[in-house]
Amino acid sequence: MLALTGCHKQPPATEAQKKPAPPAEPIKAEVADVSLQVWPTVVRCQGSLMADDQTVLGSRVAGLVHDTLVDVGDRVQPGQTLVTLDDSEFKLQLAAAEAAVLQARALIGLKPADPVSKLDPLNAPPVREARATWEETRGRRERWEKLREQNAVTEEELQTLIAAEKVAEARYASAMNGVNSNIAQVAVRSAEVELAKQRIRDAQITAPFAGSVQQRQVAAGTFVQIGMPLLTLVRLDALRFRGTVPERLATNIQLGQRVQLTIESVDGPVDAKVTRINPALDMASRSLSFEALIDNSDGKLRPGLFAEAEVTIDPDSQSVVIPESALVEFAGAQKIWKLVDGSAKEQIVIPGRRSSRMVEIVDGLKPGEQFLVNGSIGRVAKVLPPDSPTAPSALAASADPTGSPGPAATTPVATTPPDVASTTPAEAVANDAREQVAPLADGAGEKVPQGDTPGLKKSLETVPASAAKSQSQPVVPAPNKTIKAEATDPLNAG
Repeated sequence: MLALTGCHKQPPATEAQKKPAPPAEPIKAEVADVSLQVWPTVVRCQGSLMADDQTVLGSRVAGLVHDTLVDVGDRVQPGQTLVTLDDSEFKLQLAAAEAAVLQARALIGLKPADPVSKLDPLNAPPVREARATWEETRGRRERWEKLREQNAVTEEELQTLIAAEKVAEARYASAMNGVNSNIAQVAVRSAEVELAKQRIRDAQITAPFAGSVQQRQVAAGTFVQIGMPLLTLVRLDALRFRGTVPERLATNIQLGQRVQLTIESVDGPVDAKVTRINPALDMASRSLSFEALIDNSDGKLRPGLFAEAEVTIDPDSQSVVIPESALVEFAGAQKIWKLVDGSAKEQIVIPGRRSSRMVEIVDGLKPGEQFLVNGSIGRVAKVLPPDSPTAPSALAASADPTGSPGPAATTPVATTPPDVASTTPAEAVANDAREQVAPLADGAGEKVPQGDTPGLKKSLETVPASAAKSQSQPVVPAPNKTIKAEATDPLNAG
């Protein structure tokens, strides 16, 4: 058997295939000019909110806890009593100290109501007694010296009297020292009284500042030693944001710079200012820590909250900024639709910081260029102002830039609804087929075939001849449909 082979001849291209594709329909879109806008330079960092003051209250005296007057979460005021200790022993110590003061004052002849500064040591009874004895002995010694000159007394008797005078003088000096010692003892006993009173006051632990109780470590009946922690108190009317910046940005942080905090549990940003900067970097992380003071007089914020901060480094810097609506993301790339010679074209950009529905463009746009404000409607086409009318004649003329004749003019046929009762089945099938083909061809911008199609012929063959001959009503297309006339039928040509 012989196998015959041959080349398959391609059918010649039709007139419609030879024509270039018509240009895209122009789009109406709002266009904006690229310009430099004030876009402050900021440094972003993360940190936590800390209490402005936090202290652990301890006991200054040892004793048994009598009562705890506050608990966790309670707000306290300065001087408010928080914990009380049993002070019965301290009161006994105070009574003993007061009795010792009275005893010391009585030794020097000082009345309970008289101040110590009013007492003259020379007027103290022991001093007056010693002074009188001394003066008496001195007078006798002077008289005996005159009698010795007359040999009325012996030398031995005179020397005995001189020795007695010296003893009286020493007793006077001792009395003066005793009185001064008793005066000092009064001061010592008075200090013991004040110390006993202080112990009684220390038995009541009070708040050093206005704040809230964070933790309570003791309860009634607990015996506490000196320095043992009782309560943890935090100040909440002002908080501190503590953040860190890397080493390369450490020199940009300055006192007084504006800080804008974003806290997840708080609606809206929180403003603060840099109040403290660590003088040295952390050697482990190579970062610089700083603090910003936050007003929390309303008590909405809590210590320990996580926050993201933006520190404004240069409030007057400028950058290229566009609306977020102009930025489109596709396949991981960020792009905008830029105008080039009146047409929209894609432009890959590198976005930066976003704020208030605006986005900074780091690279890809320059001042003076134009872009579509709404990037979602962008495509490669001519761009017209939103309020410009669309002229059909202009669109038809721009369909073929070479000047070749355009597609045949479409002629709308009658749109009067047909009489369904007077239409034959074959004509109804033909009408349905034309209605299905016409919209597809019209939407693609091509001519609509008007002749019979193979599918239509098959449908006509299935209709009984008697039904086809019984009616002579002309074919009328469906309402609101436009059919374009054409001399040839591309569907039957193949």
